Amino acid sequence: MDVQTFCRVCNAMCGLVVTVENETITKIRGDDTHALSRGYTCPKGRALGVLHHDDQRLNVPLSRRGPELEETTWLSVLDDLSDRIATSISEDGPESVAMYLASGSAFDTAGRRAAERFLTVLGSHQKYTATTIDTPSKPLVAEIIGGWSGLTPIWDHESSRLLLLFGSNPVVSHGHSNAIPDPVRRVREFQAKGSSIWVIDPRRTETATLADHHLQLAPGTDWLVLGWLVRNLLSRHPAASTLSERTTDHEDLAAYVAGFDDELVTTNCDLALSTLESLCDAVLRAGRVSALTGTGVSMSATANVTEYLLWALHIVTDSYDRPGGMWFNPGYLLQLDTRPLPLSDGTPESGPKSRPLLPRRFGEYPCSALIPEIEAGNITTLIVVGGNPVTALPDTDRTIAALRSLTTLAVVDILPTETTELASHVLPAVDQLERADLTWLLDSFQLAVSAQFTEAVVAPLVERKPVWWMFGQIADRLGLDLLPSGTTTDLATDQTFLQSVITRSRDSEALMSSSTLTIHSGAVFGWVTENVLPDGKWRLQAPVIAEQLSVHLQNARSGAENQLVLIPSRQLRLMNSQFREIAAPGGTVDEIVIHASPRNVLSLGSPEFATVESSNGSLSARLVADPNLRDDCVTVTHGGRDPNVCALTDTDEGIDPLSGMVLQSGFGVSLRVAE
Repeated sequence: MDVQTFCRVCNAMCGLVVTVENETITKIRGDDTHALSRGYTCPKGRALGVLHHDDQRLNVPLSRRGPELEETTWLSVLDDLSDRIATSISEDGPESVAMYLASGSAFDTAGRRAAERFLTVLGSHQKYTATTIDTPSKPLVAEIIGGWSGLTPIWDHESSRLLLLFGSNPVVSHGHSNAIPDPVRRVREFQAKGSSIWVIDPRRTETATLADHHLQLAPGTDWLVLGWLVRNLLSRHPAASTLSERTTDHEDLAAYVAGFDDELVTTNCDLALSTLESLCDAVLRAGRVSALTGTGVSMSATANVTEYLLWALHIVTDSYDRPGGMWFNPGYLLQLDTRPLPLSDGTPESGPKSRPLLPRRFGEYPCSALIPEIEAGNITTLIVVGGNPVTALPDTDRTIAALRSLTTLAVVDILPTETTELASHVLPAVDQLERADLTWLLDSFQLAVSAQFTEAVVAPLVERKPVWWMFGQIADRLGLDLLPSGTTTDLATDQTFLQSVITRSRDSEALMSSSTLTIHSGAVFGWVTENVLPDGKWRLQAPVIAEQLSVHLQNARSGAENQLVLIPSRQLRLMNSQFREIAAPGGTVDEIVIHASPRNVLSLGSPEFATVESSNGSLSARLVADPNLRDDCVTVTHGGRDPNVCALTDTDEGIDPLSGMVLQSGFGVSLRVAE
């Protein structure tokens, strides 16, 4: 039997057809009828059947008895966990209970909604998510310039004539804030229309090999290219003459970019002036531009200024909320264009007790505050949902010590991880093929106003349970109202938590009657300018960004140190720490990847293993030479077990003050032969 569903590993959420025989998943392929992925799926999507049946899966609840985790019953583990939470609240208040929600929860609509509501009804503000690990610059700049952190610019792939990619490799990642399914064919179709793609990246990535142009600039200098572009376009682009009609304080922007002179930018970026002029000419010819950043930019110290300058580029060229540039997807399910949005001027709330200067934004604390809060005794109970903080948070040894010190560490997951090894309670969750779902949380990241509903493809194996059910059971024991009025946990289903989203969607009947993706429309324009922006104008005045920009410009003028720079990378068969132990069809996944240039390898004597050191720590691993990488870069894939790039980071130093994000790329490192 073939069942249509969709993948919930990354933003793209490609359509799948799953073949099931006697409750065994025998094959997974792409859904040809899916309007966006069009039959495409990557190795991660095709590996979901292997994941479903894998012997390593968490199948029964575990509870720590002394030093060991032992199998137990759901009744026992839920009773004990509920009693511990109640005691924590009684003794230290609701703020003593925290929750870490990561990528594994982002694609579980019912589970994520239940988890967040549970923390809310509990009365705790101790919410931490993966947003502040690799991408807080995006909602931060959206809030500063547009007034709302949820504004996500989307590539107009149908009408745009020019796409610029800064530190983004969608052929592997399928996009960062934009979901780009079927990436290779989509790139080629875009080019076949006469449109061009420029990749700006210190590594010749898989996407760069397909692009029309690749600017292999020095690592960490993307912001200089953008600042130079904006400075030149302010005087050369026709749309710049009407900038005052769609912005406030556009004079501030001119002042911000005044220092991006030719010599400063070409010297630091290691690019010829003629190359930059060619890029500028391409923007002028296109008129409007689509430009995106990825984790190559967003995890570094210059993330905020880069994102600000990216928005400025679009605004100067009149490319936002306009055909041929970037549009804002209001969502099939979210319907952002039909309701008032909680506007803000970008001023953050105060941070937690242990780190009050760290900003609270978007309804959550930055993950850099989680370990200090535990160490200070402010958090005694932590619930981890679909995440692996041991490999995601800074300073690995300190993170492990803090997690060990907790009174209660409950982990909801589908596979054992470094974090479940430390847990007091492990709750085995259903995988995505065992639950009904919607394309909800990343509804506005898609290339069309679209949505999909799916029933569960197979029944849960052994004692795996839905995440919403776990929180419903705990809430019942604590006397909290978690489920919709009149519903009990014992009678609820996946759809109990999905129904309110379905009912509020653009066309619930069309959504529920289709077994594949439902398209409402392609790109839509005007609703942000007309309904969201005060007086229809973007706010370019940004003193906090200007302050960071001034510091970075001063550092650039002082001359860069002659050292290696750490940059991130994505792996096609991995999603952060997911799928490391699952062999994808057609090959295996390298658990540890370090790239270094041939020159660096030879200078060390071509060793098999090397050590990367930062000012905060070191890691060692097998050394792989990659000729596609500049000789001033080293890259370590995020989410590894050993080495773990977090060993190079620190919870106290190297934190962005505007977002609280730990800097995980773009900093200097050294390379030596491993001992």
